[in-house]
Amino acid sequence: MAPYSIRVVGDPVLRQRAAEVTTIDGRLAKLAEDMIATMYDAPGVGLAAPQVGVEKRMFVYDVGDGPFTIVNPEIVDGDGEWAYEEGCLSVPGLSWQIVRAKQVHLTGVDLDGNDVSIEADELLARCFQHELDHLDGVLLLERLDPATRKQALKTIRELGIGPSVLADAEPRGGGLSLR
Repeated sequence: MAPYSIRVVGDPVLRQRAAEVTTIDGRLAKLAEDMIATMYDAPGVGLAAPQVGVEKRMFVYDVGDGPFTIVNPEIVDGDGEWAYEEGCLSVPGLSWQIVRAKQVHLTGVDLDGNDVSIEADELLARCFQHELDHLDGVLLLERLDPATRKQALKTIRELGIGPSVLADAEPRGGGLSLR
């Protein structure tokens, strides 16, 4: 059983910019361990701390060679475009074609306090962009064009996913379960 429940669209924590992590300690390592278990149980390839109700700038991911944790991540460069059918653990069961940068350069810190610098492309680049969006309070719904977004919100209401999303319907900017 997953240690955490994943917050879904309509939950206010998903709309908040997460706070910088100032202390890397055993509690943060335990949070990462529990987030990884939750991500695998979902199943997903990435999970940001706000998705489990923790407002910290941290995410975990595994696109096939992990798991890994990145603390205080930042995308410092991006290039190209890549369209991909993208889903989100916080918008369960739904996915849309989303265009994101094909390549990104991500920096941050690992759980040992070491600087991390990763050149990523395609799926890994998408994962990084998606999870960073969560840390900035942005869901993938906000990456949709207005007509598709309107239909997506209607579908979410019809399916009864999460609390009322009417208050969450104003665009601000995109999340990732990649199927």
